[in-house]
Amino acid sequence: MYDKIKNVAIIGTGIMGREIAQVVLMGGYNVHLYDVNEKMTEKALLFLEKSFRSLETKNRLPQGISTNQLLERIQKSSIINNAVKNADLVIEAIPENMKLKQQLFEKLSNIVSEHTILASNTSNMPITEIALKSTKPERIVGMHFFIPIILLQAIELIKGKKTSKDTFKVGDRFLKSLPCLRGKRKIIKIEKERPGFVINRITAASSIYLNWLLNECEKKEGLSYEMVDADIVALQGGLGPYAKWDYLGLDVIYASFNYFAEELSKDFTPAKKLKQLVQQGDLGRKTGKGFYKWTANEKPLMDLEEKADLFDLEIFMAIQLNEACRLLEENVMDTYKEIDKAVVAGMNMPGPFSMGKRKFKEWSALLESFSKTSDLAYLKPCKTLKEGLFLEKK
Repeated sequence: MYDKIKNVAIIGTGIMGREIAQVVLMGGYNVHLYDVNEKMTEKALLFLEKSFRSLETKNRLPQGISTNQLLERIQKSSIINNAVKNADLVIEAIPENMKLKQQLFEKLSNIVSEHTILASNTSNMPITEIALKSTKPERIVGMHFFIPIILLQAIELIKGKKTSKDTFKVGDRFLKSLPCLRGKRKIIKIEKERPGFVINRITAASSIYLNWLLNECEKKEGLSYEMVDADIVALQGGLGPYAKWDYLGLDVIYASFNYFAEELSKDFTPAKKLKQLVQQGDLGRKTGKGFYKWTANEKPLMDLEEKADLFDLEIFMAIQLNEACRLLEENVMDTYKEIDKAVVAGMNMPGPFSMGKRKFKEWSALLESFSKTSDLAYLKPCKTLKEGLFLEKK
């Protein structure tokens, strides 16, 4: 526990909010939950009790702490002023909508104490813009978590143009105090704001390819997104990408891709199928149906027997390497080793440079060809990739 912070309010109690609450409580802090939808808060409370009891049976809770003790440190409120009045830190975990976030931070800056730090869990958007209407921009910082938060070590800490050094320092110490079952926290400090920061920027670029594959399935008879998921599950196990999108919420994914399409390139535009599902209100796990139907215990009903043989792992990895090289060009990160460490900690997979160091010439040629055949100009290899300039930035 970091002694400058004792009470944490969490605004928004969906998947992200409830998982943030989980690690904050396990870190020794008091938590006050608030959501405009009180049913979401009730669901979050059920999740927290169930997860703590499961961890307790496995002896994975902090030493000497019981589930009941953790639950005693939770408060909930249907009035936002009550939720934040004693908070040393407020963490926002509401939908990725700039107008909503700006309105919230404008309101929070007028009702919290002078010392309170305000954090956004935005996955893509600049902190400077989120803080635009706030009267306390120096107290606003980004804290971007990755789910499952209890397992993934990475948290991105993002500085806005007006974020004070003290706010950034306090935020860093607080995040380092949060437990992770896989080891020490990896705090990725980002002082230059770019869409998607580091980890989401890399995954969003590779999702251009996943959206392209979705559109290809619509064009070709006998192919389906389920078969593409089968391609990928056969290579790496776990859930396929479309099932993962379902889990996270198709509205969230759709909004994220649209944001990148506005900020970076139209090539990030969501696939027709994804747009159709969102317009129908089939948002995945939380509505019981998206790409897949979901059971009451949150499992997707999938048939992965038949593969599409469309997914090319080399293209997917080449895109991630290319985007990581762009981050070096934009001076978001200083070295390729730091990017690799961030990807390992935030996605539990090898960083793009681990193989890219050996294969960058081959992958550059592959992207030259694919960007033309797919008509996705954004995927053309950048100079840092083509010329291997990243090798100078260890």
